[in-house]
Amino acid sequence: MTGALLYGLLASSAFPIGVLVGLFVKLPKKLLASIIAFGAGTLVVALTFELMSEAIAEASVLPAMGGLLTGSLIYILLDAGLDRLAKASPRMEGDDPQDVKDEAREIPETKSQATVSGMAVLVGTVLDGIPENAAIGMGLASEDSVGLGLVLLGAVFLSNLPGAIASTVGMKQAGRSGTYIAVAWLLVAILCTASCVGGYALLAGIPDYAKSFLLALAAGGILAMLADTMFPEAFENGGSLTALATTVGFACAIMLGELT
Repeated sequence: MTGALLYGLLASSAFPIGVLVGLFVKLPKKLLASIIAFGAGTLVVALTFELMSEAIAEASVLPAMGGLLTGSLIYILLDAGLDRLAKASPRMEGDDPQDVKDEAREIPETKSQATVSGMAVLVGTVLDGIPENAAIGMGLASEDSVGLGLVLLGAVFLSNLPGAIASTVGMKQAGRSGTYIAVAWLLVAILCTASCVGGYALLAGIPDYAKSFLLALAAGGILAMLADTMFPEAFENGGSLTALATTVGFACAIMLGELT
């Protein structure tokens, strides 16, 4: 349990780091897109060779496939609800740099910046972060070695970081204070850390078929998030360079898995 708490804290540390960068550093959008793509590449390895492989090994293909599809469907439904929330939130006019500045194309944009609703931003981040951080805890609980947990830790950290940076930029443009942004993201970090501990506890002492289903459930949620958010955003802002960054992230995750 202590290990799950530590891993959760390390993965969630991407949020305060991202807030600081978003508040005080202006990153080129192609660099941010490359970070997103690198993180996406590591997540592909984590969900394919670690989560799904472990899920099938725990029981059989059937509960693993059931969990994979269920995880994707849950993400899709929650994401659709978030989109409706964003559309219902009015956009402030006239004081958003993206509306009035010529250099607006240099500002990194993500789906969570579509409105000024801080709640929509936070819900979107939690929607991505909970299954990812829960998967870390599940990975730690599902095997004796630390390999799965380490691969997931690196992948989740790298996927959390650019999202926190981009969303902080959007909240700052909407007029939110630095204190508001910091407190909001601190709450997100606490919730995601708790999900890591919860994922570890959830897999303790349950039947193998249930472990298989839950591991694949986390994989399905992450896979849907990659297809819906990370890959489209990375390519939109980074172009063809994202393909190389994704490949490098994939290769690094493979090497990390072999070393551990």
